[in-house]
Amino acid sequence: MNIGQAAEAAGLPAKTIRYYEEIELIKPRRDDNGYRAFAPEDIHKLAFLARARALGFTIEECRALLGLYEDESRASEDVKKLAQVHLARIDAKIAELRALRATLGELVDACAGDNRPDCPILNDLAAPAPGARGAKAR
Repeated sequence: MNIGQAAEAAGLPAKTIRYYEEIELIKPRRDDNGYRAFAPEDIHKLAFLARARALGFTIEECRALLGLYEDESRASEDVKKLAQVHLARIDAKIAELRALRATLGELVDACAGDNRPDCPILNDLAAPAPGARGAKAR
């Protein structure tokens, strides 16, 4: 199967597939004419990578997951540890987003949103960042 067919079957853009080949996540065989020839195993790997990326795993984590997937003597403990580290990163990002939402919500609530020029949102944005040295508000 060619790259267009592989892209459709795996649900990935051809450009992404070329990139995965460039960084050696996948290694489709080449026909005599130099064109990529994707086997069913390649499509399976591409779909695996698409799902892992959709879950937010980094390229290097995908490389590790793919290596573990292909290693029949793997310990599920290794897979779980990798996933737990990723889950902790997601939890930290969620906490960060909740804090950002709370702060912005307070600023929006504090802004009258009328015809006056005074705006707590702009005042906050113009204030020096916490811990910043020498920052000047305009």
